[in-house]
Amino acid sequence: MREIIIRQLGRVDYAPTWQAMQDFTAQRMADTADEIWLLEHPPVYTLGQSGHRRHLLHDSDIPLINIDRGGQITYHGPGQLVAYVLIDLKRRRFGVRDLVERMEQAIIDMVCERGIVAHRNDGRPGVYVGDAKIAALGLRIRRGCSYHGLALNIAMDLTPFDRINPCGYENLPVTQLSDLGVDDTIEQINQALVAHLVQNLTTDTRIQENHGRYKTS
Repeated sequence: MREIIIRQLGRVDYAPTWQAMQDFTAQRMADTADEIWLLEHPPVYTLGQSGHRRHLLHDSDIPLINIDRGGQITYHGPGQLVAYVLIDLKRRRFGVRDLVERMEQAIIDMVCERGIVAHRNDGRPGVYVGDAKIAALGLRIRRGCSYHGLALNIAMDLTPFDRINPCGYENLPVTQLSDLGVDDTIEQINQALVAHLVQNLTTDTRIQENHGRYKTS
């Protein structure tokens, strides 16, 4: 049996969580279980390793951290659910694009259950409702294993997005579940998203929750 361990971290600072992901990935062994970390961050901008600082349009008191994922600039803050996906791609026989599509599909499936039609946008990783981005994705692959993950806007202050070109795109609108009529709590969305992530990250899925672990064949 392969398992995905689910860790609920609550609200945690960005930098030590990023370091913990790096440490976990560096110390992985062939039999290390995959993990998904669910959390929120205090307000922070993050800029991918090939990102351009020009996409920060206005200075603010929100810190900017240069990190090692792909992609440009994005914002994290309270009311946004972050899922870090620490997966052994080689063991699960995933390509990077396959992993991205499975993560996107988990979000699409989850919001569909709440009456929202969401979609991919070719060439722009993430999930969109109409023209507006509701979830951002960014990954780093090291030794065939992933870290970083996705950020889903639920019920947050969206104004910090006005100070950036989200994901490097000018005038890209962003949205969130609460503005689309979804009144589920972040805890409810958390549990629903976990289930869909596990389903989409496995084949022949048998989901069984046991003290935070989802066991799959």
